[in-house]
Amino acid sequence: MKKIEFCGQSLQSDDAFARLGAHFSVQVQPRPLPSPRLVAASPQAAALLGWPQDVLDQPGFLALVAGETAFEGVPARAMVYAGHQFGGYTPQLGDGRGQLLAQLRNQKGELWDLHLKGAGITPFSRDGDGCAVLRSSIREFIASEHLAALGIATTRALAVVDSDMPVRRELTETAATLLRLARTHVRFGHFEYFYYTRQYKQLHQLMDYVLEQHYPQCRTADNPLQAMFAAISERTAELLAGWQAYGFCHGVMNTDNMSILGETLDYGPFAFLERYQPGYVCNSSDIGGRYAFDRQVEMAEWNLTALGQTFTGRVGLEPLRQTLEKFYPAYRKYYLQRMRARLGLQGAENGDEALIERLLKILQGAELDYNRFFRQLSDAESVEQLLPLAGFCVVPADLQKWLQDWWQRAMPAGRDNAQRQQVMQAVNPLYVLRNSLIQDAIEAAHRQDYAPVRQLHEAMSQPFVAQPGFELYAQPTAPERQGWPLSCSS
Repeated sequence: MKKIEFCGQSLQSDDAFARLGAHFSVQVQPRPLPSPRLVAASPQAAALLGWPQDVLDQPGFLALVAGETAFEGVPARAMVYAGHQFGGYTPQLGDGRGQLLAQLRNQKGELWDLHLKGAGITPFSRDGDGCAVLRSSIREFIASEHLAALGIATTRALAVVDSDMPVRRELTETAATLLRLARTHVRFGHFEYFYYTRQYKQLHQLMDYVLEQHYPQCRTADNPLQAMFAAISERTAELLAGWQAYGFCHGVMNTDNMSILGETLDYGPFAFLERYQPGYVCNSSDIGGRYAFDRQVEMAEWNLTALGQTFTGRVGLEPLRQTLEKFYPAYRKYYLQRMRARLGLQGAENGDEALIERLLKILQGAELDYNRFFRQLSDAESVEQLLPLAGFCVVPADLQKWLQDWWQRAMPAGRDNAQRQQVMQAVNPLYVLRNSLIQDAIEAAHRQDYAPVRQLHEAMSQPFVAQPGFELYAQPTAPERQGWPLSCSS
């Protein structure tokens, strides 16, 4: 542990990952952005470190996020890892434009990585320029904070900085940096890198590190590494349940984008479903639809199988196979918990799963707005009020029957409707992050008007409660702006 001073804060630095040695990461130097400007910062993320709001307003904070300064005595590092990308194995990836600035322990003793994206070229940049663009940095900043507000496990975003530095992607854009927080940046791909390069000593060292730092509760098990793999699988199942329940499409579920802690990691192309389309593909590069919305659970299990392969030498095939068999039942358990909460259902009844499946088929056929529908259910005063909610002149019979069945299940004799509304409104967002909203904020930011980014972030960080001036964020997207696929360019 090392004490460092930053913007009036006394910090505890713990370079746990750096101590693993040169096989795992290399020392690098952040490249400063010219003429940096703070686009937005998240007080909620800063609070995880114990930092007060005024830290975010200090010049030293801007200098850190812009890559101009680093934490004194704590060299930045770039991690090496590999990964299966769209099903094909890439033997070496690594932090090509990101740098681990420090690992800090807050007053609770929690370890947090501070990772700067867009920090410049590293030994793992391959042919890249080491830059991040403003567009993708804003998208990750707002999305990660929105998922956190929804109660879905995710990395966090502390701040975004813009600059005048031109960067060429499909078009010429401006370079930016994003300071990301995570409890760890260890990915499935870290394990794959050492396994497939036959660096078994380092692989075992990595396993022991993750066990010690992140899964200490597994150390007392008969087979600690099997218990750790089971815990990773369980957390991944819970993560996918959150994605599917709220209609979140990740877009690039490669093994190098899968966190060992079951957190949403690396926001490339992503989207929230608007009209309910199970086969929706948000990534224009995903020609075969590998990461379509309705395949995400399957792909998570595939990725866990790839991770499990790296554990075979110390756990054995049969225990790993038995663990993987529990993934889908765990996912269904967490998914039903989420959906029962979204529908305001008390307890668990045998017919709940069929009720949910009926609803999804109706939403698909009627092309109703997914998250808005749940909020309308939350606000309803009576079942009669709900019948015209979809805007039909004549409500389809299947929807009318479903609404009546749902009301009967959600409102048993003696239940107070105001209490049901309150419970449902606490889990069904009024404000949903739509790509059209982000695009409007990005276009303003390109004109150096950062107010829309900050306002969108504020709304999406508190999505359940109505706030004056935020009415736009509760409205559905115009049909011509829905479903735009996005590229991996960042």
